[in-house]
Amino acid sequence: MPSSALTGQEYTIYRSKDGAIIGTNTRIPPLGPRDVLIRITHSGVCNADAMYASMGAPIALGHEGVGLVEAVGSEVTQLSPGDRAGGGYHRGSCGTCRYCLSGQDIYCDQRVIFDSREPDNGTFAQYYIGKETYVHKIPELISSAHAAPLQCAGAATYVALKSTIRPTSRVGVIGIGGLGHLAIQFAAQLGGEVVALSTTREKQEEALGLGAREFVLLEQLPLKRPLDVLVVTSSRYPDWDKILGQHLLARCGVVVPLTASPAPLSLPAGPMLSNGWRVHFSLVASRADHDEMLRFAAIHGIRPLVQTYKFDGASSIEKAFKDIKENKVRYRVVLEF
Repeated sequence: MPSSALTGQEYTIYRSKDGAIIGTNTRIPPLGPRDVLIRITHSGVCNADAMYASMGAPIALGHEGVGLVEAVGSEVTQLSPGDRAGGGYHRGSCGTCRYCLSGQDIYCDQRVIFDSREPDNGTFAQYYIGKETYVHKIPELISSAHAAPLQCAGAATYVALKSTIRPTSRVGVIGIGGLGHLAIQFAAQLGGEVVALSTTREKQEEALGLGAREFVLLEQLPLKRPLDVLVVTSSRYPDWDKILGQHLLARCGVVVPLTASPAPLSLPAGPMLSNGWRVHFSLVASRADHDEMLRFAAIHGIRPLVQTYKFDGASSIEKAFKDIKENKVRYRVVLEF
């Protein structure tokens, strides 16, 4: 469909105001030459959405969107109407700085991400507009419901692990939830020997089915063999003195905190120094890594475990936030339009 035919069409976006989710009408603007208009069919619900909502941030919520390309700008060459595509977190960068030129465009000083710079463009909506090079074609092997959480959770997990795991690495994952269940799958397929670490045996069978070789209760530490990489995906940081004081991490090991916690990261400096331990942080994937992640997930059968909620406006968003907060979800909520 020509983009001009859709220009001015009204649709509803959702944001938080005074502690409630409200709908606001907006209109499809004229598409720029590199713009892609996606009709959203599925959107993942991420903790970042809930965080921004709780803060009352004046932005359209949703950043794990997947749908069908409805229209494209005059200079778009890689996507066509009818293609499945996704995106929503990383939205732009300058293209000329050292980060962009080295494939680290997610760290560009002029990057545009899911925040207040695009206040009316979220994926909890009928439409999402992205730049051609910041939306990603979805492989045929991955369903749209499974592809949605990969747009943020999958991208963040994959890029953090691929730069720290070697085929012989022994990898521990603390927190078997929305990020942790993906970390187990990615780590196993990257060649790691995965050890799932938890406070209860409730998720033991699931963790082993996802690719973990071992399941260990945290109260059973120390391990027989220490870890080369410790991935932390729990909602809160652990007691680092207790965890790292039990020979959990091998010398020259790496701690990978995927938890977006506002709490300070207080690590024991002495043991960190004497053991040569490192901490590896990363945001979501660059564009190249994002495309690579989707291909990797398609080839190796990596799929989020999802619960789909029929999208019904603000009430379905609020229900998703509530269920996530109460730990009722295994393991990612996907809104289905």
